[in-house]
Amino acid sequence: MTSSSALVLTTTFLLPLNHRPTFLAIPSHLSSSDGHGRSRAGPQGKWKCCSTPKDKSASTQQRQRKPPRRSLSGKSEPDVDPIGFLSKFAISHRGFAQFLRERYKALKDRRFELYSRFIDLKESASGYEILGMHRHRQHRVDYMEWAPGARYCSLVGDFNGWSATENSARDGHLGHDDFGYWFIILEDKLRDGEEPDEYFFQEYNYMDDYDKGDSNINVEELLRRINDEYWEPGEVWPRKSRMEMVSKLYEQMFGPNSPQTDEELGEILDAETRYKQWKEVSKFDHVNDRPRFDVIDDGKEFDIFSVKGDPVSAEKFKSKKPPLAYWIEMRKGRKAWLKKYMPAISHGSRYKVYFNTPDGALERVPAWATYVLPEADGKEAYAVYWEPPPEDMYKWKYKRPKTPKSLRIYECHVGISGSEPKISSFNEFTSKVLPHVKNAGYNAIQLFGVVEHWDYSSVGYKVTNFFAVSSRFGTPDDFKQLVDEAHGLGILVFLDVVHSYASADESAGLSLFDGSNDCYFHTGKRGHHKYWGTRMFKYGDVDVLHFLLSNLKWWVAEYQVDGFQFHSLPSMMYTHNGFATFTGDIEEYCNQYVDKDALLYLILANEMLHELYPDIITIAEDATFYPGLCEPTTQGGLGFDYWINFSVSELWLWLLENVPDQDWSMNKIVSVLLTNQQSHHKMLLYAENHNQSISGGRSFAEILFSKADEQIIESDNVLFRGASLHKMIKLLTFTMSGSAYLNFMGNEFAHPNRVEFPVPSNKFSFALANRQWDLLMDEVHRQLFNFDKDMMRIDEDENILSSGPPKVHHINDSNMVISYNRGPLLFLFNFHPTICYEAYCVGVEEAGEYQLILNTDEVSYGGLGMLKRNLYLQRTSTKRTDGHRNSLEVSLPRRSAQVYKLTRILTT
Repeated sequence: MTSSSALVLTTTFLLPLNHRPTFLAIPSHLSSSDGHGRSRAGPQGKWKCCSTPKDKSASTQQRQRKPPRRSLSGKSEPDVDPIGFLSKFAISHRGFAQFLRERYKALKDRRFELYSRFIDLKESASGYEILGMHRHRQHRVDYMEWAPGARYCSLVGDFNGWSATENSARDGHLGHDDFGYWFIILEDKLRDGEEPDEYFFQEYNYMDDYDKGDSNINVEELLRRINDEYWEPGEVWPRKSRMEMVSKLYEQMFGPNSPQTDEELGEILDAETRYKQWKEVSKFDHVNDRPRFDVIDDGKEFDIFSVKGDPVSAEKFKSKKPPLAYWIEMRKGRKAWLKKYMPAISHGSRYKVYFNTPDGALERVPAWATYVLPEADGKEAYAVYWEPPPEDMYKWKYKRPKTPKSLRIYECHVGISGSEPKISSFNEFTSKVLPHVKNAGYNAIQLFGVVEHWDYSSVGYKVTNFFAVSSRFGTPDDFKQLVDEAHGLGILVFLDVVHSYASADESAGLSLFDGSNDCYFHTGKRGHHKYWGTRMFKYGDVDVLHFLLSNLKWWVAEYQVDGFQFHSLPSMMYTHNGFATFTGDIEEYCNQYVDKDALLYLILANEMLHELYPDIITIAEDATFYPGLCEPTTQGGLGFDYWINFSVSELWLWLLENVPDQDWSMNKIVSVLLTNQQSHHKMLLYAENHNQSISGGRSFAEILFSKADEQIIESDNVLFRGASLHKMIKLLTFTMSGSAYLNFMGNEFAHPNRVEFPVPSNKFSFALANRQWDLLMDEVHRQLFNFDKDMMRIDEDENILSSGPPKVHHINDSNMVISYNRGPLLFLFNFHPTICYEAYCVGVEEAGEYQLILNTDEVSYGGLGMLKRNLYLQRTSTKRTDGHRNSLEVSLPRRSAQVYKLTRILTT
């Protein structure tokens, strides 16, 4: 070693870490280059990069290579192509491709905005952990609210006699930050005769393991045990002793008795000699108990060395266990807390947030409230503090079911799920409806109207409180029990989430929340839905994104829901709210009416949900067929798992109401059912959902079983015609296309009445706001339910929905016959209202024996039973038909459908 480098070495070893020369710690890849492949650490350092590559071009290429994009879990993601899905759908529109590129650039900017405030996407969706009302372990309750337009914020409620001054946010950054977030602390009150805790960090274990602690050991005794049992003598150093060695060195070098001349300084020994001298002097010092280190000179040029830790000291340190048990014991239990304190706000207390704004004082229901009593009987809406004792909190019993290969969704509304003319509860739904759903063969339920909304007649779509379950149906724990029991039955639970608009109500909702018109929503016309009188979110605002993303994560984390249907996407994706004529021109998806901020929110929502919860399912309710709904976000899509094909149910409704039975076009039906086959595996279909039977509409059953319907042929029996078409429409929709199917509550047994919520026009009657479950005792409805149940069972046994798209090989408009294969099954439909075919020939590819496994004309299903039992097994002939090598001759009764399964293959 040279003398100069030795001086640097010794000084570096003895100085504290924050005073060491910075050039010694510069990594090789950050040091500057002198242009000849040598790195420079600074004017005094002579450092050479140990890993200098031989091939300069390779080094340059390696530096220029972009690092892979990381997900929330740290895993690398596939390469991003903003227009990746266009080739898949053969879209060559230059304007739309440019729109996708610009949207991706905007997405990167939006991510940067979020991450600048909330670190990453996970934190961006975790606002519910700090906003709203939360119990803190240090005998207090914390409240945080976002209201950038307010001048003053306080909490009022039963707990403080509705005083607007007793519990307010403090002045300055501790109570109000630059982003408009207000922070209020509600201190628990000491009981009479009790003294405050001596230690400010004293915590209470009242939320989990509430019986731990309370061992009556004081804090001083616990701290003494920690020192005695965890630390060894000499290991606990006071701050003064840590600098003692450095102070002595400074005194020797620069103090009043330090060398004043070079002669007094004398010769400086080499670093190794001086290090050995220091080690010998320090051998009997108490610092010997500290971890030992040695400077190892490996003999390389430019004084490259390593600092090695002593293995004995390292193992000794690793073997120590932190005194966690003592800290847990120091955290007193719930009993000690109740004995010493009274809660600042008790469970069940009503409260609101009070703002002073430029326009005057306001009282609002907190935006992040988790339980709200809506306005009723002239009383204002209030938030309710929900903090039941730990022993009374709901405890989950079942795990989430595994995601099935195919989705059979049962759509339902809790309030109308009972048979009595009233609002049904979560508990009634759990005990009565869930067993029926399981028995019917569905593996998922989709709930709409669960989130707290303005009034019952809005069906739940004018949401006021996005984090609260509707108190009309029960408590948060009641809803948890509903979800848990569904999981116990193997049923997934989806929520119909309304982030496309919000209620315009000011007393309980978010409209004019802090007195300003642009807190959560756009101002002007853009802030109001064109027809529905609701408010439109400002999706480009970081804090609004924080609210909406957190809302999605809240329902999964708190209530363990398994997925979401995003309601009415056109309302948010277009500034005209979807009320425009769509011709199918790709220009309509990238013109000036498209809300790019809304699309960015949907991408972020899907990325967040699928990253944090890989098994989550998201469904897009979009009637405009927006391109790329279910394509990966890395390929320019929006990232949904399923999209709803509205055109199928609209087709059936149009045929039933406007076209005579004998004029139905089989080609038209098949073409609509096979729309967008490229997205077949992502398509969700239904014959009818609640839209057909609500808001003045009629259910299919009401149309089909109406005696006044002019389309009925005189020779037809009303019940037979209605039952036959009801079964055939459902079976064709269920089996021809899509990988998911939805049925609205009651339609499985042809519920005849429409849904009508209590409104002034019906004198607030509940007569039609229910389901007539007693109809299952009626013969016709029971037979239709048996058919629907067997239809679900076939998918369970044969995996129809999860198989590929159908192979349609026979469509005859004159005969009104459709035949196709899907998976291992053959499907035959005869829609003709009068003609029965005794030996109808259809082609099949595989020669063998085909067994009839489902027949809509069965007597047990309400049919006529025209097909005899001896015809249930059919054998193929070698007659070439429909382009296939073999054929079947089957009997097709009028208005009937049959499903055959190949049970035996014949070889020629």
